[in-house]
Amino acid sequence: MQIDSLAPIVLFIFNRLNHTKKTVEALKKNHLASDSELFIYSDGANNLSDKVKVSEVRKYIKTINGFKKITIIERDKNWGLAKSITDGVTEIVNRHNKIIVLEDDLVTSSYFLKFMNESLQFYEHKKKVWHISGWNYPIDIETPNDVFLWRLMNCWGWATWSDRWRYYEKNSKELIKMFKKEEIYSFNIDGSENFFKQLIDNQKGVINTWAIYWYASIYKNKGLCLNPKHTFVLNIGNDGGGTNKLKGLIYSSKKLNLKKNISFTEKIHENKESIKKLKQFYNKWFIRRVKEKIISIFTFIK
Repeated sequence: MQIDSLAPIVLFIFNRLNHTKKTVEALKKNHLASDSELFIYSDGANNLSDKVKVSEVRKYIKTINGFKKITIIERDKNWGLAKSITDGVTEIVNRHNKIIVLEDDLVTSSYFLKFMNESLQFYEHKKKVWHISGWNYPIDIETPNDVFLWRLMNCWGWATWSDRWRYYEKNSKELIKMFKKEEIYSFNIDGSENFFKQLIDNQKGVINTWAIYWYASIYKNKGLCLNPKHTFVLNIGNDGGGTNKLKGLIYSSKKLNLKKNISFTEKIHENKESIKKLKQFYNKWFIRRVKEKIISIFTFIK
């Protein structure tokens, strides 16, 4: 597919030097990197310990090359991920009409940018498609094409357009009131996961996130999200211990998608098999979480 114009890449970073290096080095190896404009949003430090780490990261990003143009935006204080992404995405997508978004713990396939730009072009005027994901769960979806559509938004390497993003609203109270009981069930992938709780926890101040609002905004506007059958992105951020380590293992795929030419679907409706497979994935993940919890309790008692 001949791409008319490339979307700007926006990378959000904080204080993880090694993760940032891996993310950037993989991105530089993308076939369209040298023709792409890169915006890097560097969040400010929270404390003295963060200040040293942030300084190291900022020193590194000033040495980056391999892109058509690089613009660095250094926050003078700590904005937090949710506010930084909301502000940065809004600024860049409104200026360029489309956008590709990454965070500092995502390693991409060398065909990630090609897939994202081709998807943005192919579905630009198919207004029911709101979101392009570069990542996919480690599940097998049988379709004649290399992509499928479903309701769920994944934010590990994603893209969208300004006319869709303008509906993004970070307002827990209003969104919660808008959801009917049956919509909550559907939003939670037919009860297999509790995504709706994230809206409630944001309202209570337990967490402060952005992605759940984008998912809710897409869902309430009856939008769909495009996914590749095989992931173009690996998340290297879940490399801690305990639950995070388990989560990283469950969500990780064995290898990156290195397919150059992607076949897109013209059928703009949710793939029913993908939802079935996703429900199976979450049910399996739930059982493993329960087992992990039981083991940790018995370990503590001993």
